[in-house]
Amino acid sequence: MTPPWFIRLGAPGSRETFQMNNTRRSSVAIIATLSTLGAVVAAQNYQTETTYQGTSLAGWRVVGDAAWRAENGEYVGALKGPGGGWLMLDKSLQDVGVFARFRCTGGCKTGVLLRAEKTANGTKGIYVALAGDEPGSYAVTLDSNGKELSRERLRPAGGQMRFAPPATSPPEGGGASRGAGGGRGSEPTGLPIVPPVGGLHADDWNLAEVLLDASIVRAFLNEVAVPGGAADETLGRFGAIGFYVGGTGEVRYTDVATSDLAIKTLPAEEVSRNFRMQRLTDFYYSWGAAVGDFNQDGVSDIAAGPYFYAGPTYTTFREIYPAQTVNPSTEYPADCMQSFAGDFTGDGWDDVICMGAIGQPLHLYVNPKGEPRRWDMVDVLPQVRKEVSVMRDIDGDGEPEYVYGDGEFLRFAKPDPTNPTGQWKVHDISTQGPWGAGHGLGVGDINGDNREDVVDPYGWWEQPSAGAASGVWTYHPEAFARWTGHAGPGGGEMGVYDVNGDGLTDVVTVLQAHGFGLAWFEQKRDASGKRTFQRHSIVDNFASENAGDVTISEMHGSTVADVDGDGIPDFIVGKRHWSHLDNYSDPDPYGAPVLYLFRTVRDAKAPGGAAFVPELVHNRSGAGNAVTAEDIDKDGRMDIVTSTNRGLFLFSGRPRT
Repeated sequence: MTPPWFIRLGAPGSRETFQMNNTRRSSVAIIATLSTLGAVVAAQNYQTETTYQGTSLAGWRVVGDAAWRAENGEYVGALKGPGGGWLMLDKSLQDVGVFARFRCTGGCKTGVLLRAEKTANGTKGIYVALAGDEPGSYAVTLDSNGKELSRERLRPAGGQMRFAPPATSPPEGGGASRGAGGGRGSEPTGLPIVPPVGGLHADDWNLAEVLLDASIVRAFLNEVAVPGGAADETLGRFGAIGFYVGGTGEVRYTDVATSDLAIKTLPAEEVSRNFRMQRLTDFYYSWGAAVGDFNQDGVSDIAAGPYFYAGPTYTTFREIYPAQTVNPSTEYPADCMQSFAGDFTGDGWDDVICMGAIGQPLHLYVNPKGEPRRWDMVDVLPQVRKEVSVMRDIDGDGEPEYVYGDGEFLRFAKPDPTNPTGQWKVHDISTQGPWGAGHGLGVGDINGDNREDVVDPYGWWEQPSAGAASGVWTYHPEAFARWTGHAGPGGGEMGVYDVNGDGLTDVVTVLQAHGFGLAWFEQKRDASGKRTFQRHSIVDNFASENAGDVTISEMHGSTVADVDGDGIPDFIVGKRHWSHLDNYSDPDPYGAPVLYLFRTVRDAKAPGGAAFVPELVHNRSGAGNAVTAEDIDKDGRMDIVTSTNRGLFLFSGRPRT
């Protein structure tokens, strides 16, 4: 039976929302402008079910030596005695997200209590200290009057998991909690993108995000991780949340919101009327797909992971290498995270290259030229560490090169025609730096000299006039991404084209593959010829005004293609659902796995002279590491292929309406 406090909001695509006292409240936290943080929504990185307006203490109770009141949309707490006290919610939760802004003045102490479970002698639970104490996550016990009896820091756990291993097991998943940038790539110094600086904003407003899912605590203070840990069941299984006030002075909480993390929702399935969807397989094998004629019948086929699917029906498929499905909750498609097709051996038959797990070699699968067997595999590069690569003709020889990061350098590589199954020839693009790993990569002519340049979240590299292989390219620093405690900088493939038609090449990119943000960077030139880039936001987090009211996290896979046939490239991007597996290590990981087309529309009235108009392609597939766009069936309309943890999908373009 549905409980009386359960209300389904009627807006299409909205999450189901818990309400207190049968009072309908917005599922988006109130925007306040009281802080130097600006107009910040407390739950900007996560969806919420319930918001608390701060107009009364109905639904709350005060415990301990504290006086709490509701005042002008704020919950205000001050001490009445030396022990401090709590504002406790009259409702118990187990897996919960708590989001708020708070201001701690006059030497106050504050934090958030989770799973406050009643015991024979009082209460036990998990406490996340935010101000006045060493920030971190603790197991606490309280007496019947709310006085703290014990406090012990949680043992380390976190990373890419929901369930902490037993205390006797070695640590897994990367430690207590992901720090700034999530531990991916080198830490930049003296560069246009730097890691965030955490800490309390004394006597000012602070953003708190606290999540307890299964047995893992994750917390963020002002977008930087606070040490979390393992919330063992013995420390508290089910109970109220609460806010603490101690020390001296007072604390104020506003924009308070919660989310019952046990609730997962998906909207009804939708496919754009401009595409016909075909699901080639239900199974999870890879994060990328490639198009080629692998059986030489004159019809394009699709390769994804261990199979190629024969066109034009794609209902018959043959193994390239031994197939084994991937568990989306706990495993990555380590055999093939991104793939490309081409005649890499020069024998007239299309082969496949696959980027395996990060740091593993680049695999070349050699087409057996019609023989009914699996393909031979050789490693042609020792390692690939950047999570996206691009195939493009860099050196102007008419053949595409493989542009990638090897962990330290940006490089391009090509087969050695004298040894087609041997190690590829490698040329440096950059000096050593953080761009050799992480996210984001694109190719295009930035400066209009008719030579392809390379772009990355940290800027762009100008191809030398002497040629692509003549030496290290000139680096131009530019921040084409951002870095927060939730995610490092950069997305998938970056778009490099003239967005607004002014003759200058612009950049379109996801800001964080494991966070939020899609923007375009308008190139400008002053009278002296100095080049700058102005950022224009397209979509961002839940606190932002987004094109078409679209909010997407984990936009890991992307590409560029003229989908609507107007002669202007468009940007295609999808959510890599459960990007770091089945847990809350990324913002909004359980949001719908959407694939979107953002049409580039030149509009003199829009900021920068262009707008990006979103079109939902599908909301049950998303993207992997990459998206493939090509006119596969040669009908003059662009088709899209994605390989994700939901299967392999072909979206065939229809006449646009």
